[in-house]
Amino acid sequence: MRSNLLRISFLFLLFAQSPWAMAKDQADTHEFLLSNGLKLIVREDHRAPTVAHMVWYRAGSMDETNGRTGVAHVLEHMMFKGTEKVKAGEFSRLVAAVGGRENAFTSRDYTAYFQQIEKSKLDDVMKLEADRMSNLNFDDAEFFKEIQVVIEERRLRTEDNPNSLLNESLMATAYMSSPYRHPVVGWMNDLQNMKPSDARDWYRSWYKPNNAIVVITGDVDAKQVLDSVEKYYGVHAAQELPVRKPQIEPPQKGIKQVQVKAPADSAQITMAWKVPRLEPGKLDNPEPYALELLTAVLDGYDNARLNRVLVKQEKVVNDVGVGYDMISRGPELFQISATMAKGKSVAQAQASIRKALEELKQKGILESELKRIKVRILSEQIYKRDSIFGQAMEIGSTEMAGFSWRDIDYMLEKMQTITPEQVQAVAQKYLLDEGLTIAVLDPQARNLVGKEGK
Repeated sequence: MRSNLLRISFLFLLFAQSPWAMAKDQADTHEFLLSNGLKLIVREDHRAPTVAHMVWYRAGSMDETNGRTGVAHVLEHMMFKGTEKVKAGEFSRLVAAVGGRENAFTSRDYTAYFQQIEKSKLDDVMKLEADRMSNLNFDDAEFFKEIQVVIEERRLRTEDNPNSLLNESLMATAYMSSPYRHPVVGWMNDLQNMKPSDARDWYRSWYKPNNAIVVITGDVDAKQVLDSVEKYYGVHAAQELPVRKPQIEPPQKGIKQVQVKAPADSAQITMAWKVPRLEPGKLDNPEPYALELLTAVLDGYDNARLNRVLVKQEKVVNDVGVGYDMISRGPELFQISATMAKGKSVAQAQASIRKALEELKQKGILESELKRIKVRILSEQIYKRDSIFGQAMEIGSTEMAGFSWRDIDYMLEKMQTITPEQVQAVAQKYLLDEGLTIAVLDPQARNLVGKEGK
């Protein structure tokens, strides 16, 4: 009884305080647009003397062309190879010297670079990051050395990883026109034939202040940050960007299937349906929010439907997962993936998944079930904002998808209005065979040659 009272009290406080906390985040967040087109977003959070400094470029693998896939990720590597002022390999050493940590990452939609430092060192890392926005200068020898690193990265993370191979084949099969069909790391043949000029062309095309957003969160004063950003980033001139082609994915007209044979311990299946994403300017469309909640209904907690039925009751799979990204620059998939239990077949797993989905389509979900999920989503959001870096990530990734950071709280509020009937409706409308792609991993025996006696 006491635990129930504590839980109820916690949920009451959560809902009572969250609007205040979110309003405070809005008040503490400041947006500026420099004359060169660079957008600056500063969120003041004075709970600890630390700062996250991020630069986001709206240039990811979806902006690549055939024959040059992987170049966005390769350029991410080359950004650490020096400028006129900073020698190759010195960037990371200089950040470490002021007690900071740094890294970068490339996705389908963007490439981002970040440093986390003590607040008094912000100008030090800002100067470094702003320098390589326009002054990157690497020689051919550095490129050919680094491309081998990327090739080996692809070999280890994709070629030798059955999960990655399955996902890569799924995306290439599901999409016909969209550049989402290409892997972020690039196809191996494209990497093997990439030239230094490909990376330099990518850099000259996309790494411009008018294609970048600087996000700074932490113990800072927004006006002082603006002065520093004007000083370091404001010197770079805006330039014309390449024309982005829409590359709209044509409607799918039936089931697509692909089989991948690779060394693995167990068979796997992924079922992926074409579904809508949330689009800028259409924040009131209920379907993407309903799809987001549907993922949680199926796989949002330990006793969610698919885990309860497929893993615990029927024991047909060892694990099951559901994925969907509500916001992105390109088309989206609603994915269900599972790894077979010993002695169980892919056909059995698919039948169990279809049965669980059909039951949801026919019977819907309970209001109490959806309410628990909404509370979980809201609590996760509040906990996420305890992180300085997490706040910067949320702001940057939202902006890269074409939304404003100001939309984030509205999206959360809209999520709370979705009804069980709306969740049931999107399952009925989109989880159909007409838009389904099925990828199956057929496990092959692992090559043990040379491993005897080890």
